[in-house]
Amino acid sequence: MERFLLKNIDRSDLTDMDEYIKFGGYSAILKALEMKPSDIIDEVKRSGLRGRGGAGFPTGMKWSFAAADPKKPKYLICNADEGEPGTFKDKPILEKNPHLLIEGMIISGYALQAEYGYIYLRGEYPKAKDILEKAIKQAYNRGYLGDNIHGKEVNFHLYVHQGAGAYICGEETALIESLEGKRGQPKIKPPFPVNEGFLSKPTVVNNVETLANIPYIIEIGAEAYSKIGSPECPGPKLFSVSGNVKNPGVYELPMGTTLREIIYTHCGGIRDDKKLKAVIPGGISTPILTPDKIDCPMDFVNMPKYGSMLGSGAVMVFDETVDLAKICLRAMKFFEHESCGKCTPCREGIGWMRAILERICSGSGMAGDIELLIEVSKNIAGKTFCPLGDGAAVVVQSFINNFRQEFEQHISKEFSKEIKVAA
Repeated sequence: MERFLLKNIDRSDLTDMDEYIKFGGYSAILKALEMKPSDIIDEVKRSGLRGRGGAGFPTGMKWSFAAADPKKPKYLICNADEGEPGTFKDKPILEKNPHLLIEGMIISGYALQAEYGYIYLRGEYPKAKDILEKAIKQAYNRGYLGDNIHGKEVNFHLYVHQGAGAYICGEETALIESLEGKRGQPKIKPPFPVNEGFLSKPTVVNNVETLANIPYIIEIGAEAYSKIGSPECPGPKLFSVSGNVKNPGVYELPMGTTLREIIYTHCGGIRDDKKLKAVIPGGISTPILTPDKIDCPMDFVNMPKYGSMLGSGAVMVFDETVDLAKICLRAMKFFEHESCGKCTPCREGIGWMRAILERICSGSGMAGDIELLIEVSKNIAGKTFCPLGDGAAVVVQSFINNFRQEFEQHISKEFSKEIKVAA
């Protein structure tokens, strides 16, 4: 497949606006400015684009809700707060092709009739902040940002806001709270941000990759775009692959590419030609899969049929030497650290699961610990404000469902000393 999101990504000078324009950049916005805002929304709807942040909600439909709300001003926020272990797919765009994101945001802002946009950037991406701010300044100087863009009565102002490195601020309501200067904690929905978002005004929050797709849709048209990838989830998809593969990295492939093709064709297979033991397909909060499930097409519709989710498309690969009980413990330490503490099941329950797993992995596990883990996870799932608690619960449940024997071996102290935790 011809690359678009990662096109020319290896050029060292692509962060410069002139280079971006030389390779066709900012042509889509000139085309979009000749269209009506409602026509752009219809084009995105017909393209079939779904949000690339993890939820997979249809982008055009989300836009239409905010556009139909009469309250003004409207806001567009780019969620660039990718903080989940294994997820680094947006980083190449942020650091190496910032004008693609900026162009996507200008078109999106025009379609929504939003005059203000924010890039909420992960705290651990200081390099990206400098690159984005330099690129935004260039866009202002060339008349692509500001008032009366290219002589049209279109205004759009764009700012970068750097978060403090809290994973929960990747959730859209917590992100908005943080952007308003409050503590980054999630809110109950409804109302949804498209109606009552930033400063209680209509607000669309889209992921970096989602917005980077917009110029492509305008450039080639919805019909051509909808033919890429799987019918239910068309378009290109960025996969960040880590763990025990020969060639980890970020890959742009058609939506619906199978895990087998990603691991064995594009990543060169398992490192040192060892056997595949397990795969987490969409970031640490998605259920782990066994090797017999890797023929699943990676999209929002098919992954649930195989017992997991596409999530952010962060593929984590584990070979036969990895101790998955310790991987599960490591995941719980992450979720416990990142829980914002707003709701009791998440704040208390994840800590309990971490403590039980620590007991099991240290060789002090007791009979009934596995059942206790399952019981605690059931008292978290579906009882929290945001998906963080659900993510922790489903991780424990999927690890036990698929690899219960490893937990039992730890408890019976028969676990092989040769098993290790993945690097």
